Amino acid sequence: MTLQQLKYVIEVVRSRSISKAAQHLFISQPSLSNALKELEKELGIKIFSRTNKGIIITPEGSEFLGYARQVVEQAELLENRYSNKQVLPQQHFSVSAQHYAFAVSAFVRLLKEYNREEYEFTLRETKTYEIIDDVKNLRSEIGILYVNEFNKKVIHKFLREGNLIFHELFEARPHVFISSRNPLVKQDYVTLSDLVPYPYLSFEQGDYNSFYFSEEILSTLSRPKSIRVSDRATLFNLLIGLNGYTISTGVISRELNRDIIAVPLKVDELITVGYITHKHVTDSKLANIYIQYLKESISEEQSPL
Repeated sequence: MTLQQLKYVIEVVRSRSISKAAQHLFISQPSLSNALKELEKELGIKIFSRTNKGIIITPEGSEFLGYARQVVEQAELLENRYSNKQVLPQQHFSVSAQHYAFAVSAFVRLLKEYNREEYEFTLRETKTYEIIDDVKNLRSEIGILYVNEFNKKVIHKFLREGNLIFHELFEARPHVFISSRNPLVKQDYVTLSDLVPYPYLSFEQGDYNSFYFSEEILSTLSRPKSIRVSDRATLFNLLIGLNGYTISTGVISRELNRDIIAVPLKVDELITVGYITHKHVTDSKLANIYIQYLKESISEEQSPL
């Protein structure tokens, strides 16, 4: 086993394909495939599996990747310590999240505090199933999503099958997000009947458009006016332009969203928001810093229960 082979594994996971990894590593695809096969043979494990949807990392491969990253990082630190050029290695960090402003705020803080010449960070606001899949297959180190009484059995089933752990960040009462010009902002709280005249906005979930994967609670209710969108900017524009509403937590960044107001929704529900990690992978230093910034952003913006 060589340090180069470890770097090959890391790059394949990062690139999500052997062909793209080979391009990034400036070697031929057959050479990369052979190097990976030799490593698997030497270790006696299968690191990658090929499926119709492309290459995926196995549970054994996930555990191996955690060790490989630590070895490569330590080797780079050793090389930099005793080489004449004091150049720090390029760092990589990736987060997949439901559409939460506090996740963006924490990401902004991380980037502002991260004083490096080179880095490659990724923030994916995406569908619920894809968040689980990203962390399961190590495309992201952190995933951010919610559970409640309705969806938690299904969500936790997928987490167990993917060797993932859910870490609670906070519990919140449901709120509606509406435009600051919406007549409902004058109320101390709103009811479901108050919302009937207004368009309901939700995030579409693609092939996994199950009620259990909905990003909004009370997803099984029928609404006379309903619009699905794929990104947060579009949803907020429609909240303002159409006087629509969506249901979420009471946590909203006043700095990033000055025209959106959170008003309590009078229903007997609780939302538990948390982050997920892979049980076989040790949290990186960047992940730990990001989690701390998440907690700080939530604390600053959270409405009391």
